[in-house]
Amino acid sequence: MIKRILQHFAARVLTAGLSFAVVWLTARYLGAAGRGEVSLFFTDMSGLVLLTGLLGGSSLIYLVPRRNVWHLLLPAYGWALVVSVLGAGAVGLLRPVSLAYVLHLGGVTLVQVLLSVNVFLLLGRQRERTYNGLTTAQAALLAVSLALAFGPFGWATVTAYYYANYVAYGLPWLISTALLLRLPDARRRAATPSRARRRAVARELARHSRGAHLSNLLTFANYRFGYYAVAYLASAKALGVLSVGVALAEAIWLIPRSTALMHYVALVNAADKPGHAHAALRNGRLTLLATAAAVLALAAVPATWLAAVFGPEFGAAHGVILALAPGILINGAGMQFSGYFSGTANYRVNNRAALLGLAVTVPVSLLLVPYLGMVGAALGMTASYTASVAYLFWHFRHATGATGADVLPGWADVQWMIKGIRGVR
Repeated sequence: MIKRILQHFAARVLTAGLSFAVVWLTARYLGAAGRGEVSLFFTDMSGLVLLTGLLGGSSLIYLVPRRNVWHLLLPAYGWALVVSVLGAGAVGLLRPVSLAYVLHLGGVTLVQVLLSVNVFLLLGRQRERTYNGLTTAQAALLAVSLALAFGPFGWATVTAYYYANYVAYGLPWLISTALLLRLPDARRRAATPSRARRRAVARELARHSRGAHLSNLLTFANYRFGYYAVAYLASAKALGVLSVGVALAEAIWLIPRSTALMHYVALVNAADKPGHAHAALRNGRLTLLATAAAVLALAAVPATWLAAVFGPEFGAAHGVILALAPGILINGAGMQFSGYFSGTANYRVNNRAALLGLAVTVPVSLLLVPYLGMVGAALGMTASYTASVAYLFWHFRHATGATGADVLPGWADVQWMIKGIRGVR
């Protein structure tokens, strides 16, 4: 397991580095206001992507070991088209945005979701290297496309960001489709299932997706409500600076997300789920230790360095990072707990935890943003993560019998990690 986690982590580190390049490019070439526009577009797109997960998403990983790939892919694709079109139209009606914005929002969302469906299906069949390769390729294509547009082509506009996304998601989607055709399921796709069978599979997918994805929607609201609060109560420039601070802080989550995803895949395929959870506690402790080290390192970066890297306007992101640091660490631990409840299809716990976090972040953000601006939004996020993770741990403790000592790392865990790394070599 530790070898698989290290391999996945290495891929996520590379992906995070490429994502950092995208943040740097948009900040440097578009400025704080342009970066704010990009962040709002990405936030809108992420919200629509999550809505498409109501009939797909990570539940595909849960179901594909037991179902034909093509029976799951068709309803997921159809729902992606519906949400991309109607969702982008709804954004156009709710906010004063241009027609071009609406069209690009729908188009980029659709191609991103089609890729996500494919890679989730491949990951559910334990094609982890393929998953890592495709996600890394997507990040690399986006960074390279933006670098070419902003540099040699001199196209330093937000529109260039839209078209770069088409390239970044479209090419990996074509590759992933070809890989799906090579699965054993492809030999059975000629035997078209009955209409009743297709409906049964779609209902099963919807049932699992609704429970799993409601938590993701609520979590997204926790993560990004502060963006909209800053956009409406402060300015696009403040949102741009906030987005850089958040991007740097949330990059640390590649550590706990790598571990949580690998354990989730193993958990859905495990016969003894409580036993697997206990076996995974040590990796969880090591993850928390690594996350804490990364948080401390980022918090130690001075504001002058941020200004030198991203531009003079972005030195203020240091205050955002300090306000977010405790929440980043706490939520890193929470990802291990929420992964357990997702893997056991106990989605209600995750949903309630996310709802509790939303009930905290909305009033805190609305109270603090008018006075503290982007730092107030960051404090709202930290308050939300703290409330959600406290609820998750309380239920995780009752479900598995784990104690605080089982979750917090110690010197024995460090020694075990060192031995494991030497064994990999």
